[in-house]
Amino acid sequence: MSRTTSERIDTLFRIDKICAIGFVVVLWASVIYVFVSVSPFVDDMNVKIAIGAAGAAVLIFNTASIFAMLRHYADDKEDIYGIDIRHKDALVALKKSGRLDRQLAE
Repeated sequence: MSRTTSERIDTLFRIDKICAIGFVVVLWASVIYVFVSVSPFVDDMNVKIAIGAAGAAVLIFNTASIFAMLRHYADDKEDIYGIDIRHKDALVALKKSGRLDRQLAE
């Protein structure tokens, strides 16, 4: 069964969205883990506050940028993913025709 271009675009966007959200979750877990692991070795409370503030800034700005990227992708997904789909379809057509093998051999 052949899927429409719109369905393929939605699938690619959904995969990118899952990966981006997964990255944010891993980022938060990593920064929190590092803060908790390093805290016992830091005696000065001002340094702990500075480390916590820096980690919080990294988390806030990276999370905001990832969600802004997802909003941009959602607005322009036909343009962004349409190009990828056209190139993939062209590559599949070249492979089926055997022309790709001849071009690679040259």
